[in-house]
Amino acid sequence: MIRLKARAPTRRGMRRARALALPTLWGGAAILYKLVCPLAQRNGFGARIVTCAVFFAVGTGLMIHVRRALLRELRQARRVAGAAQSVLLRPPPARLDGLLVAAGQLSADRGAAIGGDLYEAIATEHGVRVVMGDVRGHGLAALATVAAVLGSFREAVHDEPELGCVLRRLDRALDRHLSERARAEHPSAGRDPDTPVAEEFVTVLLLEIRRDGQLRAFSCGHPWPYRLGDHGVQPLTRAEPLPPLGPFPLPREVDPAFRGRLLPGESLVLYTDGAEDARDAQGRFFPLPNILTEAARDDPVSPQTVVRTVLTSLLRHTAGTPTDDIAVLVLRNEGERAKRGAPSRGAGNCAADPPHSAADNAPLAAPP
Repeated sequence: MIRLKARAPTRRGMRRARALALPTLWGGAAILYKLVCPLAQRNGFGARIVTCAVFFAVGTGLMIHVRRALLRELRQARRVAGAAQSVLLRPPPARLDGLLVAAGQLSADRGAAIGGDLYEAIATEHGVRVVMGDVRGHGLAALATVAAVLGSFREAVHDEPELGCVLRRLDRALDRHLSERARAEHPSAGRDPDTPVAEEFVTVLLLEIRRDGQLRAFSCGHPWPYRLGDHGVQPLTRAEPLPPLGPFPLPREVDPAFRGRLLPGESLVLYTDGAEDARDAQGRFFPLPNILTEAARDDPVSPQTVVRTVLTSLLRHTAGTPTDDIAVLVLRNEGERAKRGAPSRGAGNCAADPPHSAADNAPLAAPP
């Protein structure tokens, strides 16, 4: 271990030396030509043209060398960013416990693969549990909140027997995250209503699809998904959602706003509001239901085709420049899930959690 640490600076120094070797040689050759070459000492017009050509060639070579070095650094940075983004917002498997799954997203920040939208689908003993969320704001600035919510969801879906308990875990994780941000950014104000952190919120849609097709859904300020089936394209429900997570506490009792079934052959299309709010140059909203109707004409409906059709149409509608992050997630029931038997169900109580109070959001006291 000590040997590796000692060699690291040497290797970095060797790489830097190799990178500087060629520009140094070019610069030395140009200076040597100016000082030694008899032609460079002449004042004639031809001699001056040759001297200018030499220095122009050296300058061009240096710019090309610098450009190639910057491109290598950019490619390396993009590889690192792509790996980090794929870990944070990892693509779902094409098949998940009898469900066909496909997802895609567009970021409002050019060059970023993800932004303020989040989604995840995980198979658990309680069924396939899905989250779709939208962080206030967009682009790279929202990634920390996305990480906090997704990290809590990936752990809670396996621990909590009831979907409402998962929702409470997400709410507590977001509250802790915002409290830490407030203490870091505004140590003297905490979660004061006038601080920017106090205005942060996340809209969340939670689904649970059991192996027999039973469907449970919560919405906290998030658009309800569309159901694609023999009946056409319809919203899953028109029930009033709960407030977004962040500014308001959850009610003491939370029950799914929708209870029903996802029949074999039916699909659900989850999306963020950036899809419906996207406008073209004339200010017209994106006709998401019409696009879904066109995509659902194939029999059977392919989730990959639906996602591709929606995102391609969105790019065409916005002329390739969406103003908000957009995410789409499609799940289709293959009709083979009930044959595997019902999953084991845990107790109906949420996991224990220490009581939460407003004092948890107060700023840290200064030492005496």
